[in-house]
Amino acid sequence: MGFLYSFAKFQWNFKFPAYLISQCCYTRGTTDYNRMDLDDAVHNPEEKEYSSVSVCVGREADIKKSKRMTAVVHDREVVIFYHKGEYHAMDIRCYHSGGPLHLGEIEDFDGRSCIVCPWHKFKITLATGEGLYQSKNPKDPSAKPEWCSKGIKQRIHRVTVENGNIYVTLSKEPFKCDSDFYATGIYKVIRSSS
Repeated sequence: MGFLYSFAKFQWNFKFPAYLISQCCYTRGTTDYNRMDLDDAVHNPEEKEYSSVSVCVGREADIKKSKRMTAVVHDREVVIFYHKGEYHAMDIRCYHSGGPLHLGEIEDFDGRSCIVCPWHKFKITLATGEGLYQSKNPKDPSAKPEWCSKGIKQRIHRVTVENGNIYVTLSKEPFKCDSDFYATGIYKVIRSSS
């Protein structure tokens, strides 16, 4: 009886999760991130009414020189990147485990510019906040891996330039984003003074 219990436990602990992972990786649903289920909308109790107001975070010349900068916009920590002539802003902590994205490298994957989290090498597109991963058909060992989207994982914020100043406006998108977990509560590094 003990052997059967141990074997069943082994089956559950190792084979079932591996099966789920293989099925999730192989299943490539649509990457239409504009079609979000708004029933999953989560309203952050820390979100204040002024979050739709743009905040000046620095000078255009400074970010063009350094290629990135960090800022606090209405109590939310963000990182702003200047890459290939465009500005991108997102939550500073990686959606996966809270890694410091401002310390990551920017690389291109499948024609999309991504920040690579320095902790676990998760790839996040600068333009949309999608998490990318490589997948291949487990039933075809000779298949070449393809880049796939996990959907929007990192909250992206709007960046505007006016009179040489960089402004960030926090996202007001009503869907829950994985990076929200590390942008609020106990994971915030900088606390508000109020």
